[in-house]
Amino acid sequence: MRTLRTITVTRYVTPLREGGSLPAIVEADDDGMYVLKFRGAGHGTRALVAELVSGEIGRALGLPVPDIVLASLDPDLARTEPDPEIHALIHDSAGLNLALDYLPGAVGFDPIVHTIPVELASRIVWFDALVSNVDRTPRNTNMLMWHRAPWLIDHGSTLYFHHTEGWERDLSRARAAFPGIKDHVLLRHATTLEDEDERMARVLTEDVIEEIVRLVPDAWLADGANAPAADRVRAAYRRYLVDRLTPPRGFVEEAARAR
Repeated sequence: MRTLRTITVTRYVTPLREGGSLPAIVEADDDGMYVLKFRGAGHGTRALVAELVSGEIGRALGLPVPDIVLASLDPDLARTEPDPEIHALIHDSAGLNLALDYLPGAVGFDPIVHTIPVELASRIVWFDALVSNVDRTPRNTNMLMWHRAPWLIDHGSTLYFHHTEGWERDLSRARAAFPGIKDHVLLRHATTLEDEDERMARVLTEDVIEEIVRLVPDAWLADGANAPAADRVRAAYRRYLVDRLTPPRGFVEEAARAR
């Protein structure tokens, strides 16, 4: 059974201003350092849902995604923050947030300088096509190099269908095209995409998908943490992902055509 650890944020260290939602490096009660994604930022809890679900799908596929944890944030941490924007963000994000293990000394992936084996490039493209990741382009790779290996970060913009009103009832969305894959930074290197397809899909069984969506806290899915309502939204995410993985997988065919 998949589980997520819950940490308590004890110190706000510094903002990461290159992120659109103003994530931050924080220290936690386990003495670890994390990159905190705030529920009070930008797209709110839906971005956290995307970060968790897509990140855990990536980890299930064996892709290099930093450890994901739930992060409890006390609004009192805002009292000593002089920056009004950050003060408001901390205050408005009281409760359960999401954080990823901080990779100290990591540098941004540069497609001119860094290389990735074609098998791994193909698996990353397959994964990003599955979760409709618009943020893995040459302009914004959302990959880090750490200890000479690539790491995938920032999945809050994936699963963007859930920002559309009534998406839970639209059964056609799972089979929708993802034209953004043509801009993927690794697409031209994904020369074994078709070979990886069956292998990757085999890992993501219905049980694995169910375990992953079960990790999402009720409070991120329904106002007031209403458990029955949250379960209905979970079921919609599960149905979307299972349907998208059902062959023939159009997102793979589209990526192959684009390459």
